[in-house]
Amino acid sequence: MKKYLLYFLLAAFLFSNPLQEAIDSAPSGSKIELGSGEYHGRIVINKPLILEGTSDKKAHIIGDNTSSVITITSPNVVLKNLWISGSGDSHEGLDAAVLVKDANNVLLEGNKITDSLFGINFQKVSNSKILDNFITSKPYDLGVRGDSIVFWYSHGNTVRANHLYKSRDMVAWYSSKNIYEYNFGEEGRYSLHFMYANNNLVQNNIFERNSVGIFFMYSHDITARNNTIKSSLGTFGLGLGLKDSSNFIIEDNDIIYNARGIFLDQSPYMQDSVNVFKRNRILYNANAVQFLGLRGKSVFNENIFKGNMELISSDMPKNDMPYVEWRRNYWDDYEGFDRDKDGIGDIPYKQYAYADKLWLYNADIKFFYGTAAMGLLNFLAKLAPFSQPELMLTDNEPLIKASL
Repeated sequence: MKKYLLYFLLAAFLFSNPLQEAIDSAPSGSKIELGSGEYHGRIVINKPLILEGTSDKKAHIIGDNTSSVITITSPNVVLKNLWISGSGDSHEGLDAAVLVKDANNVLLEGNKITDSLFGINFQKVSNSKILDNFITSKPYDLGVRGDSIVFWYSHGNTVRANHLYKSRDMVAWYSSKNIYEYNFGEEGRYSLHFMYANNNLVQNNIFERNSVGIFFMYSHDITARNNTIKSSLGTFGLGLGLKDSSNFIIEDNDIIYNARGIFLDQSPYMQDSVNVFKRNRILYNANAVQFLGLRGKSVFNENIFKGNMELISSDMPKNDMPYVEWRRNYWDDYEGFDRDKDGIGDIPYKQYAYADKLWLYNADIKFFYGTAAMGLLNFLAKLAPFSQPELMLTDNEPLIKASL
């Protein structure tokens, strides 16, 4: 009997988790402060509780590399000033540093998340905040990393001032009325990706050196403003994209140094809806705006187009470009004058697609863009076009000066 008792006590010692025991024994609504040191993860918080590190992220909660490190199933939980690492690596299990399910009024603030497949995973979570966290995934290839922040049927949340580094995506599925602001995302795949996510606000973020800055799919009634999206390069390098998305306001953004600045695929999608692009600075992209399959009206007002290799392109030459309204934009290749000094060009700005635009559809030809041979072809195509050029856009009131 003594031998079996010894084995039982030894097992209890080996598999005990003092942090979980402290959580289980703490009264609802209490605060647990963690000093510097390491704590075993794979803990569950099922009551209102504050779990806070007392020093600068030196309270290190380490998972066992088999599942989520911290699981929250209660409202009114706070995780603050912690270092969380060591989740499992199961995509099917969505192993995360922090998994929150069926809760509200949760606050995750000032935490450092490392070596975790997924960073923060919200499933049916509302009225919560993710503030000032650093999140990175496991050191895997881009496509098999986990996502930094995931929303699934989660509404009315705020994601603010987080640093997302070398994760895969920040993604929202079927989630509405969320605010994404002042975040910095770098070296990921999609810095922000919406799927069937409506009525959200995206503002004052910086996304750079990702494959895609922001991509909206099957969504409507979203505002994206004052964001900086730059250096989205590579095969699918894209600053900001919309697919089957309607009633958007895209304003006052800086879209810079991307393979494609703005990409519109069947957007707007809903009948009688309009997407508005206003006062954006679309600068030094290989392709400023690319259209694929126009369905509804897009309005481009007071934008600045400067230093782009190509302004407007379409993957479908038969597109009905009159669906797009261009008004009071600045075009750096405008050749008109402003004799009455009202800031508006005296003649409309027009862009045509000549035969020299073949480089847009052939990556091999694109290699020669900017060479003397291509420059000569451009000149000859405009001087004596050997085919009828296609009118791509008309701006009847082009701006003379750009206010950057």
